[in-house]
Amino acid sequence: MVNFEWFRTFKAIYETGSLTGAAEALFISQPGVSLHLSSLESYVGYKLFDRTSRKMVSTERGKILYNYIQESISKLEDAERHFHKSTEKDIPTISIGMCFETFQFTLESYLPTLPFNVIIKFGEYPEMLADLDNGILDMIVTPHKGDYKGLEYKPFFKERIVVLAGAQTPTDEFNELLKTKDLNQIQTWLKAQTWYGSSGDMEHLRRFWHINFGKRPDFKPNFIVPNMGSIIRCLSNGKGIAVIPDFLSKKERDSGNIKLLWEGYNLIENTLYFGTRKKSIYAEQVAMIQEIFEREMV
Repeated sequence: MVNFEWFRTFKAIYETGSLTGAAEALFISQPGVSLHLSSLESYVGYKLFDRTSRKMVSTERGKILYNYIQESISKLEDAERHFHKSTEKDIPTISIGMCFETFQFTLESYLPTLPFNVIIKFGEYPEMLADLDNGILDMIVTPHKGDYKGLEYKPFFKERIVVLAGAQTPTDEFNELLKTKDLNQIQTWLKAQTWYGSSGDMEHLRRFWHINFGKRPDFKPNFIVPNMGSIIRCLSNGKGIAVIPDFLSKKERDSGNIKLLWEGYNLIENTLYFGTRKKSIYAEQVAMIQEIFEREMV
């Protein structure tokens, strides 16, 4: 029977591009990595990598094998990390799923103060819902509810999708246009501005534009940055506009570095939920996390 570690070693070589990199990633010796690879190649009956002076280059058969096993190996590794007994006796570990910006805004600064271990996972909401139902996650923060019978949802906050502007953005003309409710002129002014967008999520802009103007935006942001936190930092005390959830900029708006430009004629609100399993051995720890969110997002 094939050894699972051979596949794990193969995956590490493929992703790092070298025997040395795989050995460092797996905390084993380089001769051990070479042995695993040669054993797997003997088992499957063909070469998986071409050796060069600088790196290991996957063969076509190697690429096929990697694509076939990658997801399964990753899931097993996730399960191993999740269920591995903590070296610190009696300290529970809970896993939480949410978007990156929500984590930064609410929970990140609290992690060193928590009396238990936490694993944070970022991902798409359908995937997080499935992981919660399967026991990989213990709680998620989500605007979407799934159909899983073993899960329950507690609403705790409404985020509003708005247009924000840097403090140095001239907005007097726009404020006058809003009084006229001339949608064509409002669109023209908005499209003439410097726009920021996120490489991870342009849905807010598309949804806001469609609900208020009845069509998709026919322009692209001038600057695409990694996430909404980057947008806020770029706008802060400068010029430019973006469509993002209002709560992410609360501190900057309170300090005057960012201003609320427009909520739209048709308000867009999303309810955020705590998603949990109906029966959990970590109810006490989950309740502590929920209390932090409720306090920070008021």
